[in-house]
Amino acid sequence: MIHPTAIIEPGARLAANVEVGPWTYVGDGVEIGDGCSIGAHCVLKGPTRLGRDNRIFAFCSIGEQPQDKKFKGTEAVRLEIGDRNTIREYCSINRGTPGGGGVTSLGDDNWLMAYCHVAHDCRIGNHTIFANNATLAGHVEIHDYAILGGFTGVHQFCRVGESSFTAISAVIVKDVPPYVMAGGNTARARAINREGLRRRGFDRNAIAAITRAYKTLYRQGLLLEDALAELDEQARETPEVARFVGFIRSARRGIVRSRRGDRDD
Repeated sequence: MIHPTAIIEPGARLAANVEVGPWTYVGDGVEIGDGCSIGAHCVLKGPTRLGRDNRIFAFCSIGEQPQDKKFKGTEAVRLEIGDRNTIREYCSINRGTPGGGGVTSLGDDNWLMAYCHVAHDCRIGNHTIFANNATLAGHVEIHDYAILGGFTGVHQFCRVGESSFTAISAVIVKDVPPYVMAGGNTARARAINREGLRRRGFDRNAIAAITRAYKTLYRQGLLLEDALAELDEQARETPEVARFVGFIRSARRGIVRSRRGDRDD
């Protein structure tokens, strides 16, 4: 299942039932788990570990050195990829840097469409979707079930919360709280991701509580401190709102705003 034109370095480790397409290079320190499929003309460099049943399509660069001028090329940094991820054509995922913990990580069951880029030290959860050309700068966190629209760009150190959604060509320069739909340049909060929550199985009461929390934060014209005081009360009743509030309180770059002039940060 390894094409004769593929180059597999002696230090690479491939499990059973791994398929490697023509003209693909697998370097030293690369570990590929059972059932993975690597397409044609890919480059995989280590230290990089892939779990089980990942599908990597043609012309991808996986585990290359970070695009960081401080990186010397000898540091012990790595890329960790979980199970059942789909990575489409021309995607690039870089290893970490010493200053960012040394690891770039991608969880399980993620779907990266063509031309996406994941920079050094990013942390991607599970069940995310990146539409074509979505791009992450360094040190970005993408939480579970988040969806990035095509051509979304995320500034370094930003976080995109669980079950959030970014519109096409969104420019994210602050954190996007869980359950929120954001769009524009620069991105602003637009609504809650109601359809995404339904698809995840959130019940009516949870969605109603999240909607109320969103309105408290973005539609009442409150200062952030005053909005959080009200949200703390709501969080006692609903765990989903508690996660919403916890994310906002831990934001280092602030959160996306809503309409121009709203007093929400």
